Amino acid sequence: MEIKEPEITRDQILVLPDANFSVENVCIVTGAGTGIGRATAIAAAANNLMTVGLDINDKEGKRTQKIARDMGGQMIFIKTDLCNDEEVAQAVADAAKLGAIKFVANIAGLQHIDSIDNFPMEKYDLMQRLMLRAPFLISKLTIPYMRKSKDGVGVIGHMASIHAHICTRNKPVYNITKFGLRALAQSISAEGEGKIRSFTVSTGFIKTPLALNQIPAQAVQRGITPEEVVRDVMLGKSRIKEMMDPVEVANIFIYGFSRYAKYLIGGDLLFDGGVVLTY
Repeated sequence: MEIKEPEITRDQILVLPDANFSVENVCIVTGAGTGIGRATAIAAAANNLMTVGLDINDKEGKRTQKIARDMGGQMIFIKTDLCNDEEVAQAVADAAKLGAIKFVANIAGLQHIDSIDNFPMEKYDLMQRLMLRAPFLISKLTIPYMRKSKDGVGVIGHMASIHAHICTRNKPVYNITKFGLRALAQSISAEGEGKIRSFTVSTGFIKTPLALNQIPAQAVQRGITPEEVVRDVMLGKSRIKEMMDPVEVANIFIYGFSRYAKYLIGGDLLFDGGVVLTY
């Protein structure tokens, strides 16, 4: 069994006509080095946004930048440790020099599979800082720029999960942070007066390194084979027995950012193959 992260082609990307999808406007994407972050950065650039990708992985971040530029988009990569407040603040300040910050996609994340009673607190602290505190800080830093822009409009999207709706075993901190992102999106929207919008995207398992790399750990934890992890755990409750591609998730972010989603204020876009609502 081998599931690889798929390549992204331009014809897979949702391109929408929107006055704010302009090279004068900036879209910040975290986790831009791989997976959903990479796909979202490429999709934002393909939609004519000045895209600024943030990631601690310098090599893969620069590769994302090259892919976006090769497709004709504008993208800058800034190596950033999202757990370092000073680096995050500097990255946002640098992004603001490139245009009006109008869009943010908080996507960076990691996973640790363990039960609550065995969960290492240093891993808890890291996950909380990267997956909840960093999105809060980036939102705090970018909202003032959005308010000062010509129309005062901005949108902040967050990568949640089915684990922002249901909790599965041995993922306690992942569950907590994803529920927290939904609360963050709603809190931003409560203060945004309809002009600063925020939303979450909730999906099942995606063909990303984050998901693919946890298959062996899940197999050990559950005492089953890797094939059984994919079939029975990852896709067991899904009505569609195929993992999503990262670019399919990126397209959801593009829609959420666009003028077509102006009533998406604090809401969650649940694209999970039916896991949460049809079991």
